[in-house]
Amino acid sequence: MKIDARQLHLRHAGAGAHARAALRLEALSVDVGEQVAVIGPSGAGKTTLLQALACAMRPHAGTLSLDGRDPWQLPAAELRRLRARLFLAPQVPPLPPRQRVVTAVLAGRLPAQGLWASLASLVYPSDIPGAWAALEAFDLGDKLFERVDRLSGGERQRVSLARALVSPASLWLADEPLSALDPTRARSSLAALTAQARERGATLVASLHQVDLALEQFPRVIGLRDGALAFDLPAADVTAQRLARLYAQHEDELRHAAEPADLRPDDQSAAARPGARCR
Repeated sequence: MKIDARQLHLRHAGAGAHARAALRLEALSVDVGEQVAVIGPSGAGKTTLLQALACAMRPHAGTLSLDGRDPWQLPAAELRRLRARLFLAPQVPPLPPRQRVVTAVLAGRLPAQGLWASLASLVYPSDIPGAWAALEAFDLGDKLFERVDRLSGGERQRVSLARALVSPASLWLADEPLSALDPTRARSSLAALTAQARERGATLVASLHQVDLALEQFPRVIGLRDGALAFDLPAADVTAQRLARLYAQHEDELRHAAEPADLRPDDQSAAARPGARCR
């Protein structure tokens, strides 16, 4: 899927008419099958950008074009069909806690299924081998029939990514998909995601806290700061000086992003972490 945005401005729900836009993009273009990492400090607008591309937030100014069509100018039925071609993996996957992993993964197909097929899949999973193959890509094949509430936060994030592999989507959007993964798991999961996107010809846009992995595994990197585009460059051209300017006054985030050993290990059960919950 091809993305084109021009003079795109978005405000958060509830913001006043004169509030500053949470995201202000003069121009952004992503070609079919391209892979782009989005980095920047907290509050830079990364999640807002992904929500806009997922057609979950309507711009209050400017235009967004997906494969040559403005989603917000489409009739309701066509907008639903377009959304079926979009896949968004949020940082905290909204997986029902008592659901089996196989059912959670195959839910990635629901936007393209009819009502009866969707209901039948809840009773008996329609493609167990397909769900297993998607999970195995993220080293989770042995969790196929586990309940979601038995998984760690990092395992739930990987289940969410496995959904992309069974979905009919041609645009994959991932919002901080590695935040609960240890360094080794983060690198292998991102490598699996980018490889599968290339194989399917899907466009991939991912916001990442791990700057080192963004530069290592994505050919193109976008830097956002204060809701605006700071740079849009090949990964090889993102220098230490550019990163220092991007994360100015947020140096702790850049240091943390450059030190993957500080990430929380993906080996704690949800029950063992105080306050952990699936939502």
